[in-house]
Parts: sequence; C-alpha cells; structure tokens
Amino acid sequence: MSREYREKIDEVMSQIDYGWVDFSGEKHTELKGFSKTYALQLPNELLESKLGVCWDQVELERKLFDDAGIDAQAFFIVYYDDDKYPTHTFILFEEDGKVIWYEHAWEMFAGWHEFDNWQDAMRTIRDNFIKVEKIDVKNPLNLVICENYPAPSKKLGCLDFYHHCEKSPHFKPEEEHE
Repeated sequence: MSREYREKIDEVMSQIDYGWVDFSGEKHTELKGFSKTYALQLPNELLESKLGVCWDQVELERKLFDDAGIDAQAFFIVYYDDDKYPTHTFILFEEDGKVIWYEHAWEMFAGWHEFDNWQDAMRTIRDNFIKVEKIDVKNPLNLVICENYPAPSKKLGCLDFYHHCEKSPHFKPEEEHE
C-alpha cells in the first residue's frame, strides 16, 4: 500500500471521534446504556456521524482497505467474565511479507504496527487487551478471538453484533495461521 493511501486512511479516520450512536440516532460519548441501545453504523453512516466505537470504526477501515485492494481481516476479541464482557475489534492484513495491525479507535495504540507473523501480532494485541481491560484470565477459554468475521450488512444491536462475530472461527495464537 502506498504511503499516500496510508495517509488517506489516516486522514479519513482522524475525523472520527470515539463514541456511539443509538437506534434513534442520538449520539453518546459515555458508555452508559450502550448494551441496550447501541446500533452498529455502516461505513457511510459513520462518515456522516463522525462518532463510533471500534466496532463501527473497523467497518469503515475494512471498506477503506477494500477500496485500496487490500484484503484486510476484521477480528473481535472478547473476555466472558461474569456480567462484564469487554471487547475490541481490529484490522490485520499482510503486506510485503509482514502482518500489519492498523488501529484508530484504541487511542493509546493508534497507528500502523508491523509484525513478522500473525502469531506475534495476535499475541501483542491479546496481551494489550488483557492489560488495558485489567483482565485476570482465570479461565483462558473465556478469552475468545473471532477471526475474519464478515462485514455486517445492516445495523446490529450489541447482542446481535456479538452473535454475528461469534459465528466466525476462533483464532488460536499458538497455531499456524492460514
């Protein structure tokens, strides 16, 4: 991918703030009420609202990469623990024999990150997720990474988005990536 196209992606994404939009179109910058009223935005909706969580932002990123001819894969990481289920979505793709993690929504890790292989990328993202979310991984089976989930074709609520992603294969960082 050319430096110019990377700059274009950065420019588009720099216009997006972190927050969410509910099914009535109301914008929110705090997570209160998220699980009950969140509505996934499709890329054109996010470009209009300019406010989205990682779930929304990854769909726009996926479209931008697709427009550049890059086969970017979307991942959904979640830790199921009692009544709290922290998540993150992110984009990975291959370029020149490297695996690239592009991040915008997770501000402390925003940017382009290059890895030698899929396992190193996934371990880094998983470890960052555990650290940031302050997760005590009592049961490793509760930490799930859904690999290359398909782009949603319509607005989804919170629970529907979980179910959409959970249908995809689960990535195992210790195994070979195909």
